[in-house]
Amino acid sequence: MNPTDLDHVLTVLGTALWSTDEQSFAEVAGTLALTVYDGHTRDQGTPYLEHPLAVVTLLRAEIRVSHPETLVLALLHDALEVAPEAEALLVQHLGARFTVRLRAMTADHRLEQRPKAAGDETNWRFKQAALPSEDLLVRFADRLHNLRDLALSPNLDRRRRFLRSLEDFYLPIADAARSLSPHLAAMHALLHAEYDRHQQEVRS
Repeated sequence: MNPTDLDHVLTVLGTALWSTDEQSFAEVAGTLALTVYDGHTRDQGTPYLEHPLAVVTLLRAEIRVSHPETLVLALLHDALEVAPEAEALLVQHLGARFTVRLRAMTADHRLEQRPKAAGDETNWRFKQAALPSEDLLVRFADRLHNLRDLALSPNLDRRRRFLRSLEDFYLPIADAARSLSPHLAAMHALLHAEYDRHQQEVRS
């Protein structure tokens, strides 16, 4: 099976047990994901779509998330980061409410297609801290997959910077949010375990 075709995306989402309306929404979202991520690669040189699919898989397999809209959000969580010009297309096919959620998960300088400036990091942290619980869960899954991917990076300084960001920002938010739902509690435990493992590797 071609790992970039729509059938594969729908299988990763687990749409077989979804309602007809949910399946239709997923088909539209999957088609958009294939379009938006096409031609983009990660730092490791892998097709970008592999990352959001891995985030969906992590949520389903390790956190037991089954809510369709949360999984579709995970699929498209980086859509506006890699292709901010696709916003109108996303609004047209998925609706303004869903696209607003994607905007909240995207850094302002990416949305505005400009270099990162002073104040952007502070604004980004405010945006992420204000995310509702399901969207925050997706953000944590994104961080967790990036952390696991980091093990493949030969750049030790990059690994240390990522771990510092987790330590001083994301882990405190995860600590505060773990009581909001069983899913966030499970994610909290996974993030801490993975962080501790990487800290030991960096120090060794």
